[in-house]
Amino acid sequence: MIRHETSLFSRLALRVTLILSFGAALMISAAWYYGRSAANQTFDHLLLGAALQMAGSLSIEDGKLTASLPQSAFEMLGLAPEDRIFYRLIDTEGQTLTGYGDLAGYIDYTAARQKPVFLNDEYRGTPVRLVVVSRVLSDPPLSGWAYVLVAQTTAARSELTQEITGRAMLLVALMSALALAATILAVRYSLQPITALGEMISRRDPQDLTPLTLNAPKELRPFLGSINHFMERLDQRVVLLQRFIADAAHQIRTPLTALSAQIDMLDEREVSPAGLQSVERIRTRTNELSRLTGQLLSHAMVIHRASTVNLEKVDLVLIARQAYRTAIPITVNPDIVVSFEADQPQLWVAGDVVSLREAIVNLISNALCHGSVALLAVRVGVAEGRAQVEITDDGPGIPPEKWPLVVKRFMTTKASEGSTGLGFSIAVEVATAHGGEIGFREKLPDRCFSVLLTIPLWQEERD
Repeated sequence: MIRHETSLFSRLALRVTLILSFGAALMISAAWYYGRSAANQTFDHLLLGAALQMAGSLSIEDGKLTASLPQSAFEMLGLAPEDRIFYRLIDTEGQTLTGYGDLAGYIDYTAARQKPVFLNDEYRGTPVRLVVVSRVLSDPPLSGWAYVLVAQTTAARSELTQEITGRAMLLVALMSALALAATILAVRYSLQPITALGEMISRRDPQDLTPLTLNAPKELRPFLGSINHFMERLDQRVVLLQRFIADAAHQIRTPLTALSAQIDMLDEREVSPAGLQSVERIRTRTNELSRLTGQLLSHAMVIHRASTVNLEKVDLVLIARQAYRTAIPITVNPDIVVSFEADQPQLWVAGDVVSLREAIVNLISNALCHGSVALLAVRVGVAEGRAQVEITDDGPGIPPEKWPLVVKRFMTTKASEGSTGLGFSIAVEVATAHGGEIGFREKLPDRCFSVLLTIPLWQEERD
C-alpha cells in the first residue's frame, strides 16, 4: 500500500522557506545589533564632545576652580530634543562644583584619567547613557584631577535603533520573498524531469515493456535504471506466465479428453448395473472437471487480457453470433428452441474480441445448462444509448436477493447441477474491463429470465 505523502515540491519548498526564515531571522538580529551599535556610536560622539567642551571650560580664578559652561555643549546635545540632559562637575577635592550632585555618586572616577569612560546607568528611574572625562589641573594654588559627568536619556538612541532595524527588516523581507519566489521557480523547473518521466510511463501501452529512454538528470538515473530493470523482469514473468497457461491448458485438457474417450469406449454390456452407475458418475465428474478447467483457464486469460490488450473498434453483432455458434452444441436438446436476433446488421463498440466472445459464451452456456427448459434466445441491440447483449431463457431464473452473490467467483446457486461458479465471474471481469456491467431482468409470470451484458458504444471521436 502506498501511503499518502506530501509532494516532493511541497517538501522542498517548505525546507527552503524554513532555511530562508532562519537566515532572515539572523540577518534581522544582526541588523538590530548593528543599528544599536551605530546609534550608540553616534550619540556617544555627541555626548563625549559636550563633556570635553565642559571640561575645557574649567578654569582657576583667585585660587578657586570655576566653570563657565559653553552654550555649544548644550546645543550639541539638543540635537535629540526628546532626551533630557544631566551633568555634574567635580572639583579636585571630590566635591560637586555644579550640576546634579547625586548623579553617579558611586562611580570610581579615577578610571577616567586614562580615557573617557562610558556607562549605561539609571538616573531618577530613567535609563541614561553616561560619560566621564577628566582634566588635570597643575596651577600652584590648586592642582589635582577634576571630572565632568554628562548623562543623556536613551529615547533618541532607541528610536534610531528601531528605525535602522525597521528598514533592515523591510529590506530583508523583500529580499527573502524574492529569493523564495526564485527558489520555488527553480525547484519547479528542476522537478520537470520527474513529471516528464511520470507522463511517459502513464502514456505507455500496457504491453510495452521495453526500457524507458529519457534524458534524465544524474540524480534520476538510478531511479530510471530501477524502473527499466523491473520492467525487464516483469516482461520475463509475463512470458513465463503465458507459457505456463498455454502448457497447463495443453497438459490438462489432453488427459481429460483421453479420459472422456476411454469412458465412452467402455462396453456397457460387459459392465454390471452397479458399475454402470459408477461409470456415469465418472463421466459426469470428468465433464465437470473439463468444464472447470476450461473456465479457470478462460478466467486467467480474461484477467490477463484486461490489463494488456487495448480496446479496438469491433462489431458486437459478429462477436455475439460467433459466441452463439460456439456455445450451442450440435447435439443440443431438440426440445429447446434456440434463436439469435440482432436489431441491426452491425453494432460497433470499443472492445477486445476474444474477451467479449468468452464472456458471451459463458453467459449462453450458463443459460443452456442451468436455465432453459424449452427456450433460449440471444438478442443484440441498443438500450439507453449503450450496446446490450441479452440472453433469455424460460428456466426458474435467479432470485433478486441472490444477484449480488452469483457474480462472485465460485459462488453459485446450482452447485448440485455441476456449476463451477465462474461463468458470471468471467462475464463481470470482461464487462468491467470494457466500462460496462452485468445485469439481470427478473422472471415474471409473463416474462422469461434474462441476463444483460451492457457496454458503451464506440464513439467516433476516438478515431
